[in-house]
Amino acid sequence: MLTVSNLTYRIAGRVILEDAGVTIHDGWRVGVVGPNGAGKSTLFKLLAGELQADLGIVEVSTRQRIGMVRQDIPDGDTSLIDIVLAADTERADLMERAETETDPFALADIHTRLNDIGAYAAPARAAAILAGLGFTESQLQEPISAFSGGWRMRVALAAALFQEPEILLLDEPTNHLDIEAIMWLEDYLAKYPHTLLIISHDRALLNTCVDHIVHVDKQQLALYTGTYDTFERERAERLMQQQKMFEKQQAQRAHMQAFIDRFRYKASKARQAQSRIKALERMDVVDAVIADRARKFDFPQPDKLSPPIMALDMVDVGYTAGQPVLRRVNERIDMDDRIALLGANGNGKSTLIKLVADKLQPMGGEVRRSGKLRIGYFSQHQTDELDVTATPYETLARRMKGAKEPAVRAKLGQFGFSKELADNKIGSLSGGEKARLLFALMSLDAPHLLLLDEPTNHLDIDAREALVQALNMYEGAVMIVSHDPSMIERVADRLWLVKDGVCQPFEGDLSDYRRMVMEDRRSAARESKAEKADKAARAPSRKELRQQEAQKRKAHADLVKKIEEAEKVMSRLTDKKKALESQMADPAFYEDAAKMQDAQFAYGKLIKDLGDAEEVWMHAQEAYDEAS
Repeated sequence: MLTVSNLTYRIAGRVILEDAGVTIHDGWRVGVVGPNGAGKSTLFKLLAGELQADLGIVEVSTRQRIGMVRQDIPDGDTSLIDIVLAADTERADLMERAETETDPFALADIHTRLNDIGAYAAPARAAAILAGLGFTESQLQEPISAFSGGWRMRVALAAALFQEPEILLLDEPTNHLDIEAIMWLEDYLAKYPHTLLIISHDRALLNTCVDHIVHVDKQQLALYTGTYDTFERERAERLMQQQKMFEKQQAQRAHMQAFIDRFRYKASKARQAQSRIKALERMDVVDAVIADRARKFDFPQPDKLSPPIMALDMVDVGYTAGQPVLRRVNERIDMDDRIALLGANGNGKSTLIKLVADKLQPMGGEVRRSGKLRIGYFSQHQTDELDVTATPYETLARRMKGAKEPAVRAKLGQFGFSKELADNKIGSLSGGEKARLLFALMSLDAPHLLLLDEPTNHLDIDAREALVQALNMYEGAVMIVSHDPSMIERVADRLWLVKDGVCQPFEGDLSDYRRMVMEDRRSAARESKAEKADKAARAPSRKELRQQEAQKRKAHADLVKKIEEAEKVMSRLTDKKKALESQMADPAFYEDAAKMQDAQFAYGKLIKDLGDAEEVWMHAQEAYDEAS
């Protein structure tokens, strides 16, 4: 059980958590939610002991391990599978000790413990987790240095899952995953056998994997039972009840205050007035429900165009001449289309969006666009192109040449920017605020087609909800790449599958796609297993191996004889060396100076002769290996 009591934590004088508390029972799967900056990640670091609270305590059973995703994945030549296996420190320590332990009883205990913790099945389990997160079998032995930052974070997540601690803390585990890996992770976490705490803005994940919600807000922790949708409903009811209590109390206070004001200075009513004054002072004040500032989006409506607004006619597209990423793409886009691109990372979804955005030219085929077509393109990497020394107001004003200040601020207001926020430097904005600025910039000229490449990466749940509502109100076409299944289900009405170098319509919904992905993975696993079995069947038997070795020895008899003679010399010299070392270990040996000097001379010669014999053996063995 995990217990947090009276927890207070401050950063530079700013209170993050104050007198907060919550109890998490063993086996609970808990979603940790709240506005960006509320202190969710700070709470995890306090639970894991990476930060120390100013006041309060975090209690965990000494028998329970707390695990988090490591941020310091080692670089270099270590393979992916070895990094994941090393995450189980007990197994790694026992495996190392098993190689060096000489005490037979201690060695027996080590192997018993290894068997108890399933150490020998660990490589297969680690490989299954890495496969679920999108790695191919051939990649498991590749060095971590060969992978980008996003893929390294997948390895870090795999290591945390493989470790399987009694309390697992996951902070935005889906950030670096594609929708296929997220589907696998949802299934994995839903069956996690221990206590699980997840910080996530992914509504689908929270509805699938958790049975409790901890809401971090206004420096407090509030516990709810159920999924995220249940939490939203119960919280809304609580807030509504609180507001009713506030309004009722305010009416009561107003009535009492009116009596006081009227009769305070009349002798006949003075005592009653004083009584009401004291009652007002004793009354616990119920706070009003202060509505959070809405995170809103408002895309301008485009003028109508005749269909199709774009047609792709047998198009090849890629980055290198002669090597297209996608071939023979044959699709059309109309004003009322809501298209989501499905497919694992690396299959070409972003490539297709860049083609549609006219940022990549076709290598073959034809792209036909309406002459009046305006396109709004959003990609998260565009945040790197923003001038961090400018303000959102200055950035937008430059784009809206000649526009009056009220018009610029009104446009920013459509995407949730107050005057104060609009006048902050872009460098000080959060990731979500920068994303909202990009939405404002991309929609300036009321585009007919919105292209959104991972638009939700830095948006919290409320902002994602606002984006979904804005897209559903928008009357132009939408093409979206997103790892948020909830957004795809609520926005898209057409699914295109980008896979194996082609793009084609997917007939079905996300549930059908999930089943297809899982079946493909099971089929791949079965094929891999069958391939290994076939390979093992084709491998030579022990008898055949012995015959092959006998033939090899016969063909190179002279080298074999040289190796055997060198081994005999090494064995004889080693026995002499051990006998002399036994004599030299006796304290009485050092009483006879002449005998001691002769023995030391003989010992030195033995070491030299043994080295010579080993060199002869090594050269003969190398020659034998090369000849065979």
